[in-house]
Amino acid sequence: MAYAIPLRHELKFYINEVQYRVLSTALDYLLYRDPNGDENNNYAIRSLYFDTIFNDAYFDKINGTKNRDKYRIRIYNYSDKLIRMECKTKVGSMISKRSLKIPRDLAEQLIAADPRGLDKTKSGLLLDIYREMRTNLLRPVVLVDYVREAYLHPAEEVRITFDKQLRTGVFSKDLFNPWVPTVSPLEHNQIILEVKYNTTLPNYLRDVITYHCNGAQQLAISKYTLCRCFEEL
Repeated sequence: MAYAIPLRHELKFYINEVQYRVLSTALDYLLYRDPNGDENNNYAIRSLYFDTIFNDAYFDKINGTKNRDKYRIRIYNYSDKLIRMECKTKVGSMISKRSLKIPRDLAEQLIAADPRGLDKTKSGLLLDIYREMRTNLLRPVVLVDYVREAYLHPAEEVRITFDKQLRTGVFSKDLFNPWVPTVSPLEHNQIILEVKYNTTLPNYLRDVITYHCNGAQQLAISKYTLCRCFEEL
């Protein structure tokens, strides 16, 4: 975490189906749809999360460690056309993300937890992964699937997302297999509302969210830790 990376706010809430329907309809009038979405403004996200042999990312989250990193490979709509290696960093209450587009052969090398050659890269992100693989045995641990619906506004780079149908590929690391059996870690199939912005959330958006999600409590929700709940850690 020695890199000068921009920090953003990230608010998370569990909401129910009724709250989702009402709020998404309102946002569809107020904001721009994510250009990556289909005709219903949806796209599938699959992430393969990594952790150390000591499960540092998991226990740092559980213990509320203020400054922490989390590594993942992410694909969209179960396709290998766009593969991103990412590191999401938490600094106090703020978040940032470093992201690097990588080819499938490198993704498969990382999935195999093979650090060979990464020390020669010019990418700070890949150098960090090399260090973590060599010193802390960083390796893939869990698949996380969900469907995202996103709304955007250029003011404060606002991004409001509804993450639906959260599922985990229990004990599978088969990132590119769309047929991996998955199960939901949520008892009531809640929808996760995320609100991201740079410095200040415009008041009219805060009012809309508060009005339509009355009673929704801001929580420190982690899809990663939710999806590892089937393991004995």
